[in-house]
Amino acid sequence: MDKLGKMTRITDLRSVWPHEANDFTKWLAQEDNLALLSDAIDIELELEERESSVGSFNVDIFAKEVGTNRCIIIENQLEDTNHDHLGKLITYASGKGAEVIVWVVKRARDEHRQAIEWLNQHTDSNIGFFLLEIELWQIGDSEKAPRFNIVEKPNDWSKTMKTIEGLSDTELLKLEFWTGFNEAMSDNNDFIRNFRSRKASPQHWYDLSIGSSAYHVGLTINTQKQSIGAEIYINDDKKMFEQFKKHKDEISEMLNSEVEWREAKKACRIFITTNINPKKHECWAKAYNWFLEKAIVFKEVAYIFDK
Repeated sequence: MDKLGKMTRITDLRSVWPHEANDFTKWLAQEDNLALLSDAIDIELELEERESSVGSFNVDIFAKEVGTNRCIIIENQLEDTNHDHLGKLITYASGKGAEVIVWVVKRARDEHRQAIEWLNQHTDSNIGFFLLEIELWQIGDSEKAPRFNIVEKPNDWSKTMKTIEGLSDTELLKLEFWTGFNEAMSDNNDFIRNFRSRKASPQHWYDLSIGSSAYHVGLTINTQKQSIGAEIYINDDKKMFEQFKKHKDEISEMLNSEVEWREAKKACRIFITTNINPKKHECWAKAYNWFLEKAIVFKEVAYIFDK
């Protein structure tokens, strides 16, 4: 057997990033490094601004989730957690209207881990707090490699249980439907290579990122019309909508469906539907298969015709 190398942990983070703002935050804001954090928390991050102003203070990184535009703040600390940064985290979250709050530290002290756990348990289902430790590792004389370890994250299950109280029968059905869809996604290798799952919610829609903040794939269920739909939802770009529309015959052929081109004051939609009744549990497997197929085709449409 070939000789194996020994992994060594670099405990002095400042030997690589001497200054928190000028070195570490600048490093983390780079696309490839932000992708490492995205993988760790399973949220696709897109940088909005580094050292973003919040009153007379600055949050280290202000980002958004690709596809949903949820606001995300990231506060970094190359030392042990402390009360000062915890307070700043709450202040910055409030000032930016953040729905996802990420605290990256060298070491999480127990009292601050408990504080983040408490916040996740006592805030509503739209707010999530992540506490992560950043580590550096090296094998022999290799380049140093970063690793993010999650210490605390949102407890989606407990929050979902809270939201169930007071939901109508229709809302409960929607929550159950999308929970089942997440399970169907995880069993489909082609699909999980293309998309990240979202938290199931009691809504009629389910959004999927396709690598652009300008548009996303939307999946919808309509319990009144007893149908389901899929679409490319374009946030606010009429030129892009017209660009897609130039290829409407090709897009219709790719989707094997009649396509509706819906244009509103701001948002535009490239929309298809099929008569599968989401109110009938026995139809759900068929609905999930249709969603899985059409979402992948819509991603191909975006890749080919967004030129």
